[in-house]
Amino acid sequence: MSTSDRPDIFDVDDRVRAGSSSQIPDMPSYREHWSRAEADPDGYWLAQAKQRVRWRKQPTRGLEGDFWSIREAPISWFADGELNVTESCLDRQLERRADKTAILWEGDEPGDVRTLTYAQLHEQVCRCANALVELGLKPGERVIIYMGMVPEAAIAMLACARVGAVHSVVFGGFSAEAVRDRVRDCGASIVITQDVGKRGGKHIPLKATIDTALEGERGVETVLVYQRDPAVTVNMQAGRDVWWHEQVDPASPTHEAAPRRAEDPLFVLYTSGSTGQPKGLVHSCGGYLTWVAYTHALTFDLREDDVYACMADIGWITGHSYIVYGPLCNGATSLMFESIPTYPDVDRYWDMVARHGITVFYTAPTAIRTLAAHGEAPVRKHDLSSLRVLGTVGEPIDPVAWRWYYDAVGQGRCAIVDTWWQTETGGHCITPIAPATPEKPGSATLPMPGIIPSLVNDEGREIVGPGQGRLCIEHPWPGLARTVWGDHARYVATYFAMFAGRYFTGDGCRRDADGYYWITGRVDDVLNVSGHRMGTAEFESALIAIDDIAEAAVVGYPHAVKGQGVYAYVVLQPACTDEAGAIQRAHAAVRSSIGAHARIDRLQIVPGLPKTRSGKCMRRILRKIAEGEPDKLGDVSTLADPSVVEVIVRGAEALRKP
Repeated sequence: MSTSDRPDIFDVDDRVRAGSSSQIPDMPSYREHWSRAEADPDGYWLAQAKQRVRWRKQPTRGLEGDFWSIREAPISWFADGELNVTESCLDRQLERRADKTAILWEGDEPGDVRTLTYAQLHEQVCRCANALVELGLKPGERVIIYMGMVPEAAIAMLACARVGAVHSVVFGGFSAEAVRDRVRDCGASIVITQDVGKRGGKHIPLKATIDTALEGERGVETVLVYQRDPAVTVNMQAGRDVWWHEQVDPASPTHEAAPRRAEDPLFVLYTSGSTGQPKGLVHSCGGYLTWVAYTHALTFDLREDDVYACMADIGWITGHSYIVYGPLCNGATSLMFESIPTYPDVDRYWDMVARHGITVFYTAPTAIRTLAAHGEAPVRKHDLSSLRVLGTVGEPIDPVAWRWYYDAVGQGRCAIVDTWWQTETGGHCITPIAPATPEKPGSATLPMPGIIPSLVNDEGREIVGPGQGRLCIEHPWPGLARTVWGDHARYVATYFAMFAGRYFTGDGCRRDADGYYWITGRVDDVLNVSGHRMGTAEFESALIAIDDIAEAAVVGYPHAVKGQGVYAYVVLQPACTDEAGAIQRAHAAVRSSIGAHARIDRLQIVPGLPKTRSGKCMRRILRKIAEGEPDKLGDVSTLADPSVVEVIVRGAEALRKP
């Protein structure tokens, strides 16, 4: 693909490549690695596992099983290998990185900063592991972690792994009912939480939520409580609740890591937004760690002196893979952020970049759009010259937001890695590789080595060449979740029943003439309006391109005539005073961008969108509101601001009135 005369292609800036020691520094290297992984997956991944992971017993077996036999048994990678993941993330780092910062923590207030070197983190993890053993935790048992974004949350995860227990982190905004469901489903014996979380100047009552969740529950024997704010008083139940500083701090700073087989579970992570029985995805020790270390190093072109900052929450897979396990396995400095991008001011992100000298910055497109609505002035206040790589995660980034990120934040010189992956995949699957991949705004670009994508139509026939269809993956890779906790039949039914022999991602996708992939959103976000199939992302991109509109989310709803109607939720720019004009321009933009057949049936101006703390827009909530079923929204406690839902519901009711 020649890029010299292609205005839609952004070549990698020479300043991004300078100093890179990546295995994949350019496109010829990418093609060579991708072909090797396709032709000899066992050889390729055994070599990567040996290079990136410290093993107690080196594996000699690669992949066992396939997508055709997965109904009978999960696949496995490196099944004869033995390890403890914390020896890769901590012990081996002591050999030459003992004094290097492992976790750089920025609290809710800008001046609240902590650093933990690898030596200090190793010691704290060992203390926590010893404390957990003293509390009765055994290898294979499950621990629920319900905490805010504090270093102790990562310490708790790693301590569970060191003991050989299975952790299940529950996002620190979920309701008591959601926590109870997860405690029951995985059969947890210990819960680790904190008195309160802090976020955006507010207190989040984490311990009180746990108390409610455990009312009447008999399985949990111990609740370990980290004290975030000594001024806050919380209820401590005698015989069950123990303080972190009384149990962990006095414990021994050394702990012999428990040996684990490569296919032993490392953690169970429940997919967010479920309104039914929780679905706990199980990730293994050896395959998962190999995949996240590999993808973290290559996607971001990781370097020894990088200050790497992922703005996600560890309650989601992004935090597991790209705040904790991937960066620490690679010996990186990983920044954890407790607050939100707009507190105390809308320049919080850029202030952090300047103060900490951040080189790699990874956040959600929704956060980018929110900040873009405030213009470039907050960005220009700060020196962002340290930045080299900018990443996006959680949803497709529209071209307008991509360009703002590239021009305003990256100053036209940073690589942007628009990463597509899922909780189920463990790590990046389709993404630019920072020093190598020419980029197209809005495209996830090309698959990582080991990922063999395919597009299929509704009948399961593969689409060859350019086209649009359902995104599947043809061959197993090490990071794939192995099963659903306690329900392998559900795992098979969810991901492998629709298209036999293929992993179905649930996403729609377009592949262009250059072989680049464009994620169009969840398949259930494809609208069929009077026989015309249109992706909601198409509508959203058209709307966001209007100067008056800061954010937009589009869903379908039942329409008596068309089958499906188009419902648009729109957040106007703060400076927009002509609401009627903005609505008129929105309709015109959709017709111009998509075609005369594209029409918004209902357009609602809203003050904000329902988003998780990581910035992901919860479209299932918007869909239920559009369908006139506000009583079926499910759990909204995971939202950054649940009150915005009430405002949207009232507005939708008014919009439906004749």
